[in-house]
Amino acid sequence: MGLTLAEKIISRRLGETVRAEDIVVVPVDLLLAHEGTGPLALDRFSALERTRPATQTLFFSDHAAPAPRRELANVQKRLRTFAEEGGARFYPPGEGICHQIVAEQWARPGQIILGADSHTCTAGALAAFATGMGSTDIAVAMALGETWLRIPPTIRVEVEGPLPPMVMAKDVILHVIGLLGADGANYQALEFGGSTVAAMSVEERMTLCNMAVEAGAKTGLCASDEQTRQFLAERGRAEDYLPLAPDPDAVYERRVELHAPSLSPQVAFPHFVDNVRPVEEAGDVPIDQVFIGTCTNGRLSDLRMAAHILRGRQVHPGVRLLVCPASREVYLAALQEGWLQIFIEAGGLILPPGCGACVGVHQGILADGERCLSTQNRNFQGRMGNPEAEIYLASPATAAATAVRGRITDPREFL
Repeated sequence: MGLTLAEKIISRRLGETVRAEDIVVVPVDLLLAHEGTGPLALDRFSALERTRPATQTLFFSDHAAPAPRRELANVQKRLRTFAEEGGARFYPPGEGICHQIVAEQWARPGQIILGADSHTCTAGALAAFATGMGSTDIAVAMALGETWLRIPPTIRVEVEGPLPPMVMAKDVILHVIGLLGADGANYQALEFGGSTVAAMSVEERMTLCNMAVEAGAKTGLCASDEQTRQFLAERGRAEDYLPLAPDPDAVYERRVELHAPSLSPQVAFPHFVDNVRPVEEAGDVPIDQVFIGTCTNGRLSDLRMAAHILRGRQVHPGVRLLVCPASREVYLAALQEGWLQIFIEAGGLILPPGCGACVGVHQGILADGERCLSTQNRNFQGRMGNPEAEIYLASPATAAATAVRGRITDPREFL
């Protein structure tokens, strides 16, 4: 009986075969926290009477970058000071979102990665077992260099066939969440495979794994293959590559099979991520703000797609378009390729690399009664800073088309 990818990663890390539902203590390869979760982790870490993390630890200032209030500036200063004195790594405002930087600089196949943020599962696109935990659990892992896990059962999501034009990885995962429901994969791993996923870039796979938690999953995972090797090599990390894939006879809790050519662009309506419908069933929904960015869709391929639609066009006069690259690397590449100029000429506003409007701290808070179509991962009431506003989720292609038309728009109109 073969192993799922989650079972294989943990078994390899432990040096013994383990299976779903086993409870194990595993070494932790990488820890991360940001200004929203780091302070509590440091409080608990201090209570354990430790001064230096027992494993590689990263702190980020990304949720409020740059800080809009002195309270947040003080938190960021605290993280920086701890990192300098305790041997951790600190990423200041402007470097980008923690999950993006972890993928660019740190994550590699076979690792165990913990983060004090639910979207830590993004690194599963590189075949790392990456999962979010509470700040207290992160503090204990910082102190001991290990954590306990109940190995999750796995749902295999098999996607076959080519994606139609203007249908993106975001549409795939929104459709999957719509099928499973917001709690349909509670404490399970979502393992993505099939010919469609094999053809996806690591950036696209990051979108799938990033939103696995929106179905309640413990982690999202993709096999490590030639796409993974190329992604690492492009960043000078070829030596980090390791091929990892599930066994052909792995045992799964459930299988979900999708026919990619039949998919259309998807939209998640307020106020739940699983409130998904095809864009052709969206109806006439005026939009006040479009936000392209976040740890879900702020990568270069996302900006490239949006710029392709916006080239030579203008943002609708009733719409504010905000564009936020996920990292400094993405920002520079988009600048060099001319995508940022296209957004600016179309009437858009470029935000510094970070989480931007997604978390409702600053840079794009909505007015009462306004609607935002965003490429982020959550549309809960009040998520973007105003409980009297509405958030719709879609792909960068749908977002760009909507910015031009001023209402939710099928991007296939721009073929």
